[in-house]
Amino acid sequence: MDTQLIFDLGKLVLGIAILVYSGDYLVKGSVAIANHFKISALVIGLTVVAFGTSAPELIVSLEAAITGHPEIALGNVIGSNIANIALVLALTVIILPMPVAAQTIRRSWPIMFVSGLVLYGAMLNGLINRIEGAVMFLLLVIFVISSIKSSKRFPIKVSVPKPDNKYKIWVYMVIVLFASLGLAIGSRFLVIGASGIAGSMGISERLISITIVAFGTSIPELTASVIAAFKKETDISVGNIVGSNIFNVFAVIGITSSIQPISMNFSEFRIDLNFMVAIYLLLLLYILPMAYLLKKEKPFSLIKKYKGISGSRISRTEGALLLLSYIVYVVLIFKI
Repeated sequence: MDTQLIFDLGKLVLGIAILVYSGDYLVKGSVAIANHFKISALVIGLTVVAFGTSAPELIVSLEAAITGHPEIALGNVIGSNIANIALVLALTVIILPMPVAAQTIRRSWPIMFVSGLVLYGAMLNGLINRIEGAVMFLLLVIFVISSIKSSKRFPIKVSVPKPDNKYKIWVYMVIVLFASLGLAIGSRFLVIGASGIAGSMGISERLISITIVAFGTSIPELTASVIAAFKKETDISVGNIVGSNIFNVFAVIGITSSIQPISMNFSEFRIDLNFMVAIYLLLLLYILPMAYLLKKEKPFSLIKKYKGISGSRISRTEGALLLLSYIVYVVLIFKI
């Protein structure tokens, strides 16, 4: 094996490791600070934790866009969104079949689907400009605020790590500072390693980013979801995954393109975007009780019934099919 390739692979692995640990400490430190200032668990979950778990994707995409690697910036997010459902959710469900709350069906999935279509539309002309990025971020703000408001009528479960409170507040602030620095360092190693591997192996940065880089930045979601499944906090797992996909588009791409417009060859990402949308639709079939779709009802009657859906369950078989689709997708994109 080429020496340079070994060095690049080492940088990639080191970058992923630093990102995972830094992201974890960033969330823990931020939650402790928020808890110290008496911020509610719901707000912490929808803002601090959500931003914290998406921080690796954000910093990697920002680093990649600024340093002239737009394929890595986009591939990281698209690949992460695909992996979150077809890999993370699939593995979690295989471990333990999970129920899905009505709130996930009525609210979270539609917003995730819309975010996917927004990303698809923004990429059609080969450039995501600052205005489009600002609009995405604005949509995120609206989503968070409306989620907090709607929680008064429909309680939302959020996964919030319990702070140990064994340190003084200034210690947690230092932890957050060093975790943020770690994210910056880890992203630099990851981007340099990924671009180096792509060059050494003669493959595109898109392929590396949409598979290896995306998997690395999805590790926090994988860990959180598997742990939640073992604890039988299964609906929190679905909510975390769907919420992470929303943040990946509206926050990661929104913030990144607001700072540095992202240019790309749309045709190179067409198969990835199509697969992402297809996976979203497949997930809908899993979480939406088919009885509501199969009944011969008038459209408005069906909509009223849809609002009253109490939830569904994702089985091990459905999880296995999701995982199989991911494996087929990865094999296909390396052969095409």
